[in-house]
Amino acid sequence: MSEDLKNYIRSVKDFPKPGIMFRDITTLLKDPAAIKITLQKLYDFSKDLKISKVVGIESRGFIFGAMLAEKLDAGFVLIRKPGKLPAETERKTYDLEYGQDSIEIHKDAVKRGERILLHDDLLATGGTAVAAANLIEKLGGDVVQLSFIIELTFLNGRNKLKGYDVKSLIEYDSED
Repeated sequence: MSEDLKNYIRSVKDFPKPGIMFRDITTLLKDPAAIKITLQKLYDFSKDLKISKVVGIESRGFIFGAMLAEKLDAGFVLIRKPGKLPAETERKTYDLEYGQDSIEIHKDAVKRGERILLHDDLLATGGTAVAAANLIEKLGGDVVQLSFIIELTFLNGRNKLKGYDVKSLIEYDSED
């Protein structure tokens, strides 16, 4: 099997709206060897960081986030859209290109001083990742790394994450 993971990403034109090229990881997830390589590469980024918990962003961040937590012998925490978590939450609202969105985390999910790996499948503009990091830090966690499978470098999301250790496996430098 080729270790070029980009070959396992499906590009879907005009999804979820015209002009967007959606980078779909479901094709990677269908291949057990691609899953293993992706997980190993993500693990290699963080294996020496003494991670306490992995925090996954809804919903595709849950997939490899949970696998990373097990491999790192760490706990796993969910960040979700409002109204999806059953206990008391902290909420962060952030700006989108057109409007706003919000995410939530359980108030008791992260303890002061815990070393956190924040994971999502894709880094685009960085708004969700910054909001998630802010939530973790509000609870007292130390975000020691952010990892992504895909990074859309042309959207400059990494610029919003200055000061953080940001890792990605696959980069796209344009919509094409």
